[in-house]
Amino acid sequence: MPIHTNPDHTEPIDLLTPEAPRNIEGAIWMITSGAVFTVFLTLSKVQSATFDPGFLAFWRSAVAMIVTLPVIFQQGVSILKIHQPGMIFLRSAFGTLGFILGFYAVSDAVGMPLSEFNSISFSRAMFITVLAAFVLREKVGVHRWGATFLGFLGVMIMLQPQMGISLGMMLALAAAFCMAGAITLVKSLTRLHRPMTLLIWANFLSSVLLLPLAIWKWPEVEPSLMDWGLIVLMGLCGVMGQYCYIRGMSIGDVSFLSPMDYLRLPMAALVDLSLFHILPGFWTWVGTAIIIAATLYITLREQRLKKRRMGALDQPG
Repeated sequence: MPIHTNPDHTEPIDLLTPEAPRNIEGAIWMITSGAVFTVFLTLSKVQSATFDPGFLAFWRSAVAMIVTLPVIFQQGVSILKIHQPGMIFLRSAFGTLGFILGFYAVSDAVGMPLSEFNSISFSRAMFITVLAAFVLREKVGVHRWGATFLGFLGVMIMLQPQMGISLGMMLALAAAFCMAGAITLVKSLTRLHRPMTLLIWANFLSSVLLLPLAIWKWPEVEPSLMDWGLIVLMGLCGVMGQYCYIRGMSIGDVSFLSPMDYLRLPMAALVDLSLFHILPGFWTWVGTAIIIAATLYITLREQRLKKRRMGALDQPG
């Protein structure tokens, strides 16, 4: 009978138990998410040779907004009800700034490899720890602070400031920080709002915020039918990648599924090598390994502590 060791390394899990297929299904969703996000980034980079990233970023949000319209028609306008408009706007501002900085980082003009961008994007877990401590007032222990410090050391190894930090690296790091801000605010907002409500408002507000930039950067040459098809495909991939990630995380253990997100790195490296004939340097891989190790430590430890707390609550008084 096949077995798999659980993340706590305490006892084997029978893959034929009812819980195991949920992790397997979740893993499939996570791997699909990574593949779709890689296609999304590839389309963004390819199209940036012709269109400004600001123009592309607007259509990524606009397509996502259009995709969510049937949900509003089905569930009614009550799904749009919000309780913290200021926080929701701030979350959308962080998210919008994060992905537009990402668009510019991987754009043809900046020339950052997709795998290098993904490597730096993993640092958002470190930023989330810092923001959770100072913004959400979460208690962060010595172990988590130590792993966070180790992760930032990995970032410094990748950036190699003594050699000069490139524009792409600065944009990618800023994008990671902004996305961490958006995720941190979501953790607070989900106490009073449904995830779909936050998703709808995020796409709507991003479209509004990016519309002036899209008008300013509207291409001099009208996009062809093929161009519009690729732009819509890019937007759909952005929404699909987000959906697959949320779907995967909702049906499996976070500690089991989180490492799957790192598969985006070899996927992006394969695209870099096959399409653009570039790969990150040696120190980028070293820094990435350190960041992944630190992030996995934080994830696994948080899950272990959560299970321990849940176990304590289940004990009879």
